[in-house]
Amino acid sequence: MCGIIGYVGGKEALPRLLEGLKNLEYRGYDSSGVCVVPAVGGKLEIRKEQGKIRSLEAHIAENPLPAAHLGIAHTRWATHGAPCRKNSHPHANADHTIAVVHNGIIENYQTLKDELVRKGYKFLSETDTEVIVHLVQEYFEGDIVKAVRRAIADLQGAFAIGVVCSDDPATLVAARVGSPLIVGVGKGENFIASDVPAIIRHTRDVIYLKDGQIAVLRPEGVRVMSFDGKACRTKVDRVTFQMDAAQKQGYPHFMLKEVHEQPDVLAKMLKARLKGGTVVLEGLGLSDAALKGMTRIKIVACGTAYHAGLVGRYIIEELARVPVEVDVSSEFRYRTLLVDKKTLVIAVSQSGETADTLAAVREAKAGGARIVSICNVIGSSLARESDGVLYTHAGPEIGVASTKAYTAQLMMFYLLALKLAQTHKSLPPKSRAFLVKELVGIPALYRQILKGHAEISAMARDFSHFGCFLYLGRNINYPSALEGALKLKEISYIPAEGYAAGEMKHGPIALIDEYRAVVCIAPQSDFYEKMISNIQEILSRKGKVIVIATEGDQAIRAHGTHVITIPPTHKLLTPLLAVLPLQFLAYYIAVNRGCDVDQPRNLAKSVTVE
Repeated sequence: MCGIIGYVGGKEALPRLLEGLKNLEYRGYDSSGVCVVPAVGGKLEIRKEQGKIRSLEAHIAENPLPAAHLGIAHTRWATHGAPCRKNSHPHANADHTIAVVHNGIIENYQTLKDELVRKGYKFLSETDTEVIVHLVQEYFEGDIVKAVRRAIADLQGAFAIGVVCSDDPATLVAARVGSPLIVGVGKGENFIASDVPAIIRHTRDVIYLKDGQIAVLRPEGVRVMSFDGKACRTKVDRVTFQMDAAQKQGYPHFMLKEVHEQPDVLAKMLKARLKGGTVVLEGLGLSDAALKGMTRIKIVACGTAYHAGLVGRYIIEELARVPVEVDVSSEFRYRTLLVDKKTLVIAVSQSGETADTLAAVREAKAGGARIVSICNVIGSSLARESDGVLYTHAGPEIGVASTKAYTAQLMMFYLLALKLAQTHKSLPPKSRAFLVKELVGIPALYRQILKGHAEISAMARDFSHFGCFLYLGRNINYPSALEGALKLKEISYIPAEGYAAGEMKHGPIALIDEYRAVVCIAPQSDFYEKMISNIQEILSRKGKVIVIATEGDQAIRAHGTHVITIPPTHKLLTPLLAVLPLQFLAYYIAVNRGCDVDQPRNLAKSVTVE
């Protein structure tokens, strides 16, 4: 949540700051701002505006900034204080000599604010962030690095910050606790950013700051230290993904581009993780003996990742015969945790920075559990907290509504379930070989479905006026119903609920009438006939039905006027295919309603606050 970009070097700062903000806008977009330290000296210059980055650009065009080689900028997802200019970052002290950008939440800000007010400091915003800049001023005695170190010692909560000072126009100071921040290492220039896409055009060499570290950036180099001032050894990583991975490449929206990238993402995963029909999970961090010693598994995740975990439960229990529980991360940490050294906790997060999931992992570790994370971002906080990491390598996902990250998580669960089945010898070799063969064929089936998306687009036009949707699925496709409903509500703002189809008669059926649409996920399976019964119950109450069915199922058309087909596959693999038309349906309904698909209101990509 929220995006930070900072620059120090020999070139103009403003173009690089604005470019970085645009590449971080998926992290928050209710307001933005920029601060530069004038190259010829003088006080800091700040421009802020409510709304998208284009509004900030227009404001700067009307109120130009001076030439500068040092600056910080921020795009906001509001926590403390409404989205407006006064609450936008950067925040400065009264005489505009120190400015701060901040991601995260300062939990003790009210106590700090009360103390600073007693000392005569005046607050102009409703944010928790403003206490940071006044604390830095309080401790400033000519050395901005020492002032930042003293200020952050007073802070409780999560933060990633960037600080500049007009008295030191060639120094950018950054620090992090619990909120992601990277340092981009260039030649004669250096950067800070919340995420790699902000700086990828300028450098591929990055340092992933760890919790409790401060970075001091100057044009000639970067120095990293602990909060107590001791020098830290750092590793400079090389970013390998291409810049065009974070560009639309001719697609109208990032979400549509990322939907189309899924077959390639899954194909690469399978190529890397299957060797001669055997699953190889490099990075798992557990030997086969240790894996076999795990008597139960707990999956923790939020949102879309939680739905992937629900599918994971069905697969692991079916193939490996190991009991699995799935918890929403934000609830897991607040109940009595029954974990021990024989408990494997699988934490799932696209960003690896999800605050609730990180907190859940820390609680589980304290109870002795082993942690394996499924994550897309190398060097993330979750990866560092885990005993093993299964990277999905899905590439950057810019659209706020997750698509390829979700299917990559699903695929990793299938691979992990097969690995567990190998370890526990719970699946006959022939059955395992057949499943592997079917899994390898999934990317080609994705490409088949992609060819038919125009038909789904036409169907979406007929359904975009409905004010309420119900999604129904059974067994392994119950999570698919949850995910389909989440996608629709995220980007179209239509109320949508996902339900286990067998529960429809226990309440949701009261919603059914001619003004409600129901999406039924009914591929060929052991539960097909039960889904048909549910469809008939809906039609008898004049509900409008969309059915996702298996290609070649002619009988289904007698029960639903709108049918989307997916190619035949093993019944356990149907969630991998069913999700694709669900993504398309949500996308095209949102487009028809004129919604901002990539940046839906009130949402941000990386949820780094509780």
